[in-house]
Amino acid sequence: MRALLPIIRIASASVLLLFWQMSHAATDRLVITGSSTIAPLAAEMAKRFEQQNPGVRVDVQSGGSSRGIADARSGLADIGMASRGLKDSEKDLTPHTIAMDGVGIILHKTNAISVLSDEHIKAIYRGQIKNWKEVGGQDLAITVVNKAEGRSTLELFLHYTGLKNSEIKAQMVIGDNQQGIKSVAANPGAIGYVSIGTAEYEENHGTAIKLISLHGVAATVANVKNGAFPLSRPLNLVTKGAPVGLAKRFVDFALSKAVDDLVEAQFFVPLTH
Repeated sequence: MRALLPIIRIASASVLLLFWQMSHAATDRLVITGSSTIAPLAAEMAKRFEQQNPGVRVDVQSGGSSRGIADARSGLADIGMASRGLKDSEKDLTPHTIAMDGVGIILHKTNAISVLSDEHIKAIYRGQIKNWKEVGGQDLAITVVNKAEGRSTLELFLHYTGLKNSEIKAQMVIGDNQQGIKSVAANPGAIGYVSIGTAEYEENHGTAIKLISLHGVAATVANVKNGAFPLSRPLNLVTKGAPVGLAKRFVDFALSKAVDDLVEAQFFVPLTH
């Protein structure tokens, strides 16, 4: 029996060590899911946070704002990402605005149209205007590119235009901003809407798209920053109640001046601290 005691002690110590490692690993890992608009920014923030906190792992996954809301609510994610304000039905969650963004209408670079009224935009998305010559452009069929359900960009576009998604007659339905930009850049007759920051970057780096003005205001990050652009939104990290522990440390970091350069590098607008 005495010979068994060291073995039992070693086994017990091994179990305790394994339990400690598992608990430690769980404590030092964050899962963040949601908006594809915020995901690249959150990933850059996560890299810097990990560098400053050795042993911490931050896993960032996209999938749309609806996923971020659902995962934060259910506990599948420590933090959700939602590139919009919270709805009345989501008041059980706590938003943490880390930046501002605008949503702009994009056309192919070769499209002669530089301005569309709100009524033109609505008629195009309803399928009532089907050719660019009807609004002063070339004789070219319009390809309507719309965002998929669950994307906050879609919700903001619908809110701005007063359209219902069921009214939209789209030839293409896409997910993230890059898909929208690639779709319009590849089709001279296409129209879409995406994050202004992403589109402005791509336009300035030779991608065959262009942003058009709304209400006479150019779709630029600068005009989002000064509040002049009419179609803008908050970029939120979302938690179930007040964040605690590692989640709170990350949220505080994401709200600090320490990441302003990352926000600007993604062509979003930093908050005024």
